[in-house]
Amino acid sequence: MTDPQRTSAAGSADAYDPTVAHPSHELVHDRADALLALHHAPEILTVVNVWDVASALVLADLPQTKALATASHAIAASYGYEDGERIPVDLMIEAVGRIALSTSLPVSADLESGYGDPGETVRRAIGVGVVGANLEDAMRPHIESVENVAEVVKAAEAEGVRFALNARTDALLLRGDRPLDDAVADAIERGRAYLDAGASCVFVPGLIDEELAGRLVEGIGERRVSVIGVPGSLSPKRYEELGIARISYGPWPQRVALTALQQSALELYAGGSLPPGTQLLT
Repeated sequence: MTDPQRTSAAGSADAYDPTVAHPSHELVHDRADALLALHHAPEILTVVNVWDVASALVLADLPQTKALATASHAIAASYGYEDGERIPVDLMIEAVGRIALSTSLPVSADLESGYGDPGETVRRAIGVGVVGANLEDAMRPHIESVENVAEVVKAAEAEGVRFALNARTDALLLRGDRPLDDAVADAIERGRAYLDAGASCVFVPGLIDEELAGRLVEGIGERRVSVIGVPGSLSPKRYEELGIARISYGPWPQRVALTALQQSALELYAGGSLPPGTQLLT
């Protein structure tokens, strides 16, 4: 039998055609509802980011994994591109589509700032089975950023999907020399506006300590704030106690994997063996 992932509409082997290979509308609808429920549950949603089918399958095999999230930086790096929408949107959609097709778990995709057309990019992502997304504001003007969120929500509604939009504000990440209090106030103002425009959650990347997490939750809402885990971050359990809805890890899982690869190579070059517990090929 021909694998739909390996044959395009034009019949070319190895070409990925998302119009042929994607979950059914019913499955997409169910996964979207599941992802929204995970964001709104009392327990924090912990997602360890993936960048290809292999990494997705490794995590999907763990019973603790409830959903998957892609990392734009990690996907771009795997194709030889820098982060920041340098990777062509077609290639990014193909990558997240392959991941969504490989698992029965709900998949949220990091779609950066929407590649110039947030609504259309999300529509295409839904078409390949993605049921949630990060959308960066990159500190664009407030009105423009809110309009981008509204466009995504409208596109998802047109597709009949209750899309989990994790609207990201870079108010802290890009604050530069601004006082922290001003940046926090900006993050809260933008976060509230994104929720009013239909976002499910507000992603505030940066090193978020207890005091800052409490201020964001108080200002944006309980179970409405998403953070990134970086070296020095609080534990997921502590973030949960503070009212955070979601924690993801961006490009760090790929860096962990590449560090392990480099360390293993050094061991092998030195005449050693593969690490104990290395997964067998299936």
